Amino acid sequence: MEHLLDQIWQLLTVLFDSQALMETLKQPDFLVAAFVVLNLVIFTETGLLIGFCLPGDSLLVTAGIVFHNLIYVQGCSGWLLPLLLLTLCIAAIVGDSVGYLIGRRAGVRLYSRKESFFFRKNHLLAAQAFYQKHGGKTIVLARFMPFLRTFAPVVAGTAQMKYRRFVLFNIAGGIGWVCSMIMLGFILTPVLNPLLQPLLGAQFRVEKYIEVVIIVVVLVSISPGVFAWARHKLVKRKSTTNLV
Repeated sequence: MEHLLDQIWQLLTVLFDSQALMETLKQPDFLVAAFVVLNLVIFTETGLLIGFCLPGDSLLVTAGIVFHNLIYVQGCSGWLLPLLLLTLCIAAIVGDSVGYLIGRRAGVRLYSRKESFFFRKNHLLAAQAFYQKHGGKTIVLARFMPFLRTFAPVVAGTAQMKYRRFVLFNIAGGIGWVCSMIMLGFILTPVLNPLLQPLLGAQFRVEKYIEVVIIVVVLVSISPGVFAWARHKLVKRKSTTNLV
């Protein structure tokens, strides 16, 4: 047990260092600790208000790359991938349900709470504005938008969204987000390495540039919000012009 706790702590200390995290996760001895940390982070980011700063997207993509290596390079069981997907989907769904419960119980008191390092009121207000515009589908869309994914279920709970309806969006969003990010990482090396090695040399490995991959993933993740904002501004400008 003490050994497991040491491994968990070691993973947590490199959580924001993608290269070091990937190298640590690649060690088969860390499999149990890896499952614990991955599920804990995904649950916390989606379920607790303090989780807004955690690297959800990058962590999932990194996990996908690592588990491809464990299965196809190091010869670990192929059952690791479905087990990883199952546990992380459950963690994401349960996390959003906890966030919903927090919003339902705390209600409007959250909006009068002062901003602090562990509570970002501006993110909560942004999630509220997004929810008011997009309704229930916010629970799905916010999964792919850093910061909003932490506060969207809280806003849904505060707005007294029917839980039965919330659960449907929650399950769809949780499964869609986890599976897409994990599988993106899982297919990156077998797809990109053969394509890019003839151009960049036989020594090229996409996993060596994990930071660049993560930046691209995050940019893609926030693109729906950027497009929605740009569209809203364009429509508003056109309506103002027509009035003049």
